[in-house]
Amino acid sequence: MTPRIKTTLVAASLPIVTLFMVVPSAFAQNPASGQNPAARRTRPAVTVGSQGPVPVHAKFSTEQVEAGSTAFVQNCGFCHGKDASGGESGPDLTRSKVVSSDNNGEAIGAVIRNGRPTKGMPAFPLDDAQIANLVAFIHAQQDIAMSQSGNRKGVDEADLHTGNAAEGKRYFEGTGGCTKCHSATGDLAGVAGRFNGLRLEMQMLYPREAKQTVHVKTPSGQTLEGSLEYQDEFTIGMKDASGTYHSWPTKAITFKVDNPLQAHVDALSKYSDDDVHNVLAYIQTLK
Repeated sequence: MTPRIKTTLVAASLPIVTLFMVVPSAFAQNPASGQNPAARRTRPAVTVGSQGPVPVHAKFSTEQVEAGSTAFVQNCGFCHGKDASGGESGPDLTRSKVVSSDNNGEAIGAVIRNGRPTKGMPAFPLDDAQIANLVAFIHAQQDIAMSQSGNRKGVDEADLHTGNAAEGKRYFEGTGGCTKCHSATGDLAGVAGRFNGLRLEMQMLYPREAKQTVHVKTPSGQTLEGSLEYQDEFTIGMKDASGTYHSWPTKAITFKVDNPLQAHVDALSKYSDDDVHNVLAYIQTLK
């Protein structure tokens, strides 16, 4: 069980990119001549460090891995990170169960070629050799990650199921005052379906998509309200409801910025770890 982390609650709305369904295909090198493929899949795996058994897969050449590294950075790195360990919106492929079960590219290759449009991953029109190189690189990166000794990499969702959902609901609706800004049937409806595990907790800690609102009164008496788009010592910019951008010198107007996160920042010193993890347990039920 990982140590509890003090967190706070906000709505989250960004889509999650997931990867890799199993669809038959073959894009990597064949097993060594005369060797039974079934034997390769069922031979005992060696456990190293604390990462678990090293997955069994076809052998790939150094040239394939190097070519795959370049192709991965170009095509996949933005979402999955240049080393396949996770990025801006894509999961960590070194911990992917589908990658672990893949032997000759039969699972990975099909998803690269077909994509997962409903999950935010496009299809890539690559030829068999290019896909084989990507498969080689992804397996090589997983091998490296799984071979490292030390603590388990990442946090499993089960590690975060430590709170009491009923207690969390009581705190959410009562002492925590969460319902002043949030609703289980409104902005948080389905949030546990859009996020899970550590990603959900990370969004609670730092909701990147939360927008600040600014109220502006111009010298002529006109009042405007919209999302804060830019602010420094000299200039403030906002986008109104129609999407029109406005900016003014800060000395030429009066304005007020509403920061939706300030209440969460203030709350960090008021509640206990148990309160936070109970609320997380409650939020995990909102699917």
